[in-house]
Amino acid sequence: MPLLLILLLLFIVVPAVEIATFIHVGGRIGALPTILLTLFTAALGVWLVRLQGFLALADFQRAMAEGREPFTAMLAGGLLLLAGILLLIPGFVTDAIGFALLIPPLRRWLARWLGKVLFRPPPGSGARIIEAEVIEIRPGPDDGGPHEPPPHR
Repeated sequence: MPLLLILLLLFIVVPAVEIATFIHVGGRIGALPTILLTLFTAALGVWLVRLQGFLALADFQRAMAEGREPFTAMLAGGLLLLAGILLLIPGFVTDAIGFALLIPPLRRWLARWLGKVLFRPPPGSGARIIEAEVIEIRPGPDDGGPHEPPPHR
């Protein structure tokens, strides 16, 4: 996606959708309840992101302790950070996306998908991962290797 299109989306489309949603919700429930609801979702979002952050950190530490690749846990943590940012931005649409990112199974699935999409080798590169174990073998006297000199008398 070109950078110009991303900037257009972030700075024009998202605020326009949020303003339209504010106007619609404000027309239904009134201005003060709309403002209070926005403040409530921001406070609830900060609390939930903090709680989920501790769980994400534990997941990352568990992956490291078990010797698993922590990459998915790191991406999930980044998505949690994004959820926190979206929940702090005033608006109902960004709040809905932010709250959706707080659902752990959805966040893990999205992190795995992003990992596959962002970090796959380019087509035709022939790149692949080969796992191996290194074993060091030192030749001894019976193997034709270096012999120890005889002791001095």
